[in-house]
Amino acid sequence: MASQSPNKVSLPVIKRLPKYYRYISDMHKNGIVKISSSELAHMMGTTASQVRQDLNCFGGFGQQGIGYHVDVLLSEISKLLFSERTLDAVLIGTGRLGRAISGYLSSEARGYHLMAAFDKSPAEIGREILPGVIVRDVAELSDFCKEHQPDVAVLCIPRSGAQAVAPTLVEAGVKGYWNFSHYDLSVEYDDITVENVHLGDSLMSLGYLMRNDH
Repeated sequence: MASQSPNKVSLPVIKRLPKYYRYISDMHKNGIVKISSSELAHMMGTTASQVRQDLNCFGGFGQQGIGYHVDVLLSEISKLLFSERTLDAVLIGTGRLGRAISGYLSSEARGYHLMAAFDKSPAEIGREILPGVIVRDVAELSDFCKEHQPDVAVLCIPRSGAQAVAPTLVEAGVKGYWNFSHYDLSVEYDDITVENVHLGDSLMSLGYLMRNDH
């Protein structure tokens, strides 16, 4: 089956791709060669029909009655999630959360390169947050972005700080945002891609489920 254009694949399907990647990576490491849509659905907590529909959006990768070759599936999903071009990122905010995120970007986040970090605190400016990455004054952010043209900004600052720095980043041409600030940039700016991360929402959902015996 022909795959859909990336722009026509629904957001829920795209959001499920990393989960497919995690499970299929584990299967590949464990030496599993083939898997059926039913088996994969059981692991994913969904239905075989949903698995087939999701994967058919990108070409299918399997055969009816045979299932999926794990190595092929892993290769194809890797191509979808990780292109050959690394995305350059800047980190705004180097407090406790920012430091944790910088560590993740440097060791776990495939396809990203943290090129610079910024903060407004004198205690942070000049500190080496990662080997070769010195925290810069946020006042230098505009000039840096215009010169080096990062693809992604990672916002680990309060809502008010994000509101203040957003115009600078958007004007400098930064198109992607991994946003921990609780300020939704996409409301005010149309031509950008935002992934909002609300740690508190996740924790509240867990609390609800625990207290209501789900």
